[in-house]
Amino acid sequence: MEEQKFQIFRKADGHRFGDEAVLTDDPTPVQAEGLQRMLDAGVTDGAEFTLLCNVPGFALVHCWFKQDYPLPLHSHSANGLYYIVSGSARLGTETLGPGDCIFIPANTPYTYRAGPEGAEILEFRHDLNADYRNYAKNKAFYDKAVSTILANRDAWRKAALPGHCV
Repeated sequence: MEEQKFQIFRKADGHRFGDEAVLTDDPTPVQAEGLQRMLDAGVTDGAEFTLLCNVPGFALVHCWFKQDYPLPLHSHSANGLYYIVSGSARLGTETLGPGDCIFIPANTPYTYRAGPEGAEILEFRHDLNADYRNYAKNKAFYDKAVSTILANRDAWRKAALPGHCV
């Protein structure tokens, strides 16, 4: 086993994810076309993902989903713990806010929608290399997602992070 050592991780040194944050392995033709349409419409303006820490057994990602970001129904092959730092997110019938947490077991499909001020979330995992599986398989989801992106893109580009984790 590798010996652990004391380390400091700074957000300024974190790895910012790009287009790979919305891609999926082995998409169906509908998913491939829909995801490409989302990218072309500007979905990457609606969220920011920064890897803050990745050491054996621990990974931490800072996520900022801007207002109404269309997050597809998806799952990961590893457990995830999500902590709402600021803003809000709607998960099913629940509205979650600062200080609330969500534990999502591996391979459990989920989605949520960022509230009007966006949602700043810390994502904790034991394994950053968890597979991503997209369950959004119908054209209607992608049509609505593209419409949402086009309606919000200008505001997303001007949006300021709602919390204090900058």
